Amino acid sequence: MNIAVNKATRLLDFLRSRQSDMIELLTAMVNAESPSHDFGSQMPVQDLISGALSDCDYEVRVFKGKNSGGQLVASPQKRIKGQPIQMILGHCDTVWPIGTLEKMPIHLKDGKLHGPGVYDMKAGLVQAIFAVKAIRELGETPDVTPFFFINSDEEIGSAESKQNILRLAKISDRVFVMEPGLGPSGKLKTARKGVGRFKINVIGKASHAGLAPEEGVSAILELSHVVQALFALNDPEKGITVNVGNIEGGTRPNVVAAGASAVADVRVKTHDDARDIEQAIFALQSVVPGTQLEISGRVGRPPMEKTAGNERLWHFAQEAANEMKIPIEDGLAGGGSDGNFTSLHCPTLDGMGAVGDGAHALTEFVFVDRIPERSALLARLLLLPEVKSGL
Repeated sequence: MNIAVNKATRLLDFLRSRQSDMIELLTAMVNAESPSHDFGSQMPVQDLISGALSDCDYEVRVFKGKNSGGQLVASPQKRIKGQPIQMILGHCDTVWPIGTLEKMPIHLKDGKLHGPGVYDMKAGLVQAIFAVKAIRELGETPDVTPFFFINSDEEIGSAESKQNILRLAKISDRVFVMEPGLGPSGKLKTARKGVGRFKINVIGKASHAGLAPEEGVSAILELSHVVQALFALNDPEKGITVNVGNIEGGTRPNVVAAGASAVADVRVKTHDDARDIEQAIFALQSVVPGTQLEISGRVGRPPMEKTAGNERLWHFAQEAANEMKIPIEDGLAGGGSDGNFTSLHCPTLDGMGAVGDGAHALTEFVFVDRIPERSALLARLLLLPEVKSGL
């Protein structure tokens, strides 16, 4: 058995022996409900993370947020001066409101642990914590210092944490994003679509629909043309999707509508497509005489494309998985994550978190026997030499 395989096997055996401890911490974290918009709810789960990382000899700092529950940063108390760094990136907020546990209690059945936020993405956080614990307890010393950045606003766009994520990505050798794997097989995400949101307001002119309809200009009629124009921008072959998910307009049935609006969700695979779709939406012109369009929005999360650095990390992940004899695949995700930001500046491997299914759904679950495997995979990758310098 060569040194690399022996190292990978030791990590996997150790983490499998700690599976019950991992489930215990995960259960406590899921019980600490932490919806994005309830800033105070982030403190209990951050305390659990802080305690677990402190036990790994990490120094933990939590920075309070103005428009979020804050951001947690942790790094080893003992660090070799001048050593490069690698980021373990995650979020502790969920989409589930306080009280969800009453209708969606944590329970283990047929090898699956169910609960709100268990898959997206508290299991991923547990896996990351135990990965650095395994490295420490097995006496391994990474050549690239692992540090944690965990925000509490990812599910609502990372508006407050984005700049810190970008700043840290610029000085990191690589980033591992602890979002759940793609699909029930847990594919790693080597590419993600960019995500945009656009709002189109239509300005018309009100009048009585029965007494003086000719004096009005219907914003709703114009909006019907806008919606069709937006849907016409869909291009399945290029992976471009445009969906109008919200429309509003008018005041009463007997009033010609003076105002109407639509909100569109946009997904694109490349930066070029992001630029083109933005230009196309802002180039929309009104069709109904007397109406005006007000257009706002942008592709806020850029696409995570298959860069040379991302491909190199994926290659290393394949080697590590083969050493441990665990399954691994990769794929393109239609949703965005904070990995879309980090990939702009350094090699990024996303979907390193849990294997399961049901993100944002009542069926949310993780496969418990895959938790040690994915934790071991991360631990093995954290022991890689510098990646960015070899590109």
